[in-house]
Amino acid sequence: MKTIIKRPIITEKATGQSETRNRFSFEVDPSANKLEIKNAVENMYGVQITEVRTMNYGGGKSSVKYTNRGIVEQPTKRWKKAVVTVADGETIDLFNNF
Repeated sequence: MKTIIKRPIITEKATGQSETRNRFSFEVDPSANKLEIKNAVENMYGVQITEVRTMNYGGGKSSVKYTNRGIVEQPTKRWKKAVVTVADGETIDLFNNF
């Protein structure tokens, strides 16, 4: 069984959205779809999810190394971010659950 939710994303922007708009960000498995992400968050935290937005990052050739053999390009790590919106009146406590 694959782990869908890898970790919560705790940045300044993500924390601001969680406080004002009731949105929480997670790093998820790149092969997971929105329904799987919704079910995983609802089962893990016991909240009702109203919306799931996903974004794919990485996978391009942006990391350049200068070696004695010349310039070498390396692909960056692929990862997927999910931003879930929790129903009004509910919240996720990220600091005590992980």
